[in-house]
Amino acid sequence: MSHFSTLRTKITDAEILKASLRDLGISVKTDADVRGYNGQRVRSDIVAILEGEYDLGWSRNTDGSFDLIADLWGVAKKHNQTELINSINQKYAVNKTLSEVKRPGLQNANVKLVLQK
Repeated sequence: MSHFSTLRTKITDAEILKASLRDLGISVKTDADVRGYNGQRVRSDIVAILEGEYDLGWSRNTDGSFDLIADLWGVAKKHNQTELINSINQKYAVNKTLSEVKRPGLQNANVKLVLQK
């Protein structure tokens, strides 16, 4: 029986996700295995290599969004999974917003970005 959970996300940009993970000091692999309980592994498009024996992975859906795949029980042994996932989502949102602002036609836009905890 698999220990892996699959969670739907609003993440759609692989490059921004990888950059966001690196910004947080997390090593990233592409097309790699997500480590789970008792040596179980699941292939994912993007894998965040975490300290310990467990990883987070993201697999692209046909609609372009990514699902988060992880052994959440295992991740929680070493990390506060809620804080970890929230920090990844927040960094992704900031980086995605900044990349959108740089798109043609928006160079002269007046943008104010407010971050709250």
